[in-house]
Amino acid sequence: MITIRRAAERGHADHGWLDTFHTFSFADYVDPDWMEFRALRVLNDDRIEPGRGFGMHPHRDMEIVTIVFEGALQHRDSMGNTEMIRAGDVQRMTAGTGVVHSEFNPSEKEGVHLYQIWILPEKTGLAPGYEQKAFPAGRGLRLVASRDGRDSSLTIHQDASVYRAGLGEGESLAHEVPSRRHAWVQVARGAVTLNGRRLEAGDGAAVSGKETLELKGVEPADLILFDLA
Repeated sequence: MITIRRAAERGHADHGWLDTFHTFSFADYVDPDWMEFRALRVLNDDRIEPGRGFGMHPHRDMEIVTIVFEGALQHRDSMGNTEMIRAGDVQRMTAGTGVVHSEFNPSEKEGVHLYQIWILPEKTGLAPGYEQKAFPAGRGLRLVASRDGRDSSLTIHQDASVYRAGLGEGESLAHEVPSRRHAWVQVARGAVTLNGRRLEAGDGAAVSGKETLELKGVEPADLILFDLA
């Protein structure tokens, strides 16, 4: 079964410096029908203006994955990490017993487009941790985070796999969803068809039950695909 979540149906907040869309309930946006999907708790589509960002703020007991699509984001945290997350980079932060961090766009001219993802961990009270890697743009599916860190992906503490995918116009790929697993497809940029149904930037789709996902580029597109228990 495939359920489409259209971009225009998401929660939205425009803070001036931050334009953000919430696929699932977040902050002041609450929709009982869209609280989470399996272990996927937050899927925020954020655009940050030049010279602005999030000040130091706390998190705990969450796997936080950040994927930057445009621009660069300066990260600082209470674990001592000071990193620049650039387009094509993926960051994993295990908040665990508690982390304080900030995210700032240091550019004077260029905005940042990112997806911030929260995945519920398999258990609470984990030690805080941090990883970041560059995943060069390419065609097809590229594993960027997984429970076992296979194929040089980041390691997350949950039975979930996170893929990035690039599709050119007319290009296609397939992904099998086993009968006891689930998937979420999120279009970050461009447009595709999913099993014949058009998805545009900001659209997402929940998949449950045995399915073969057939994705085809209508125009050049960037996707995030989650394979979930």
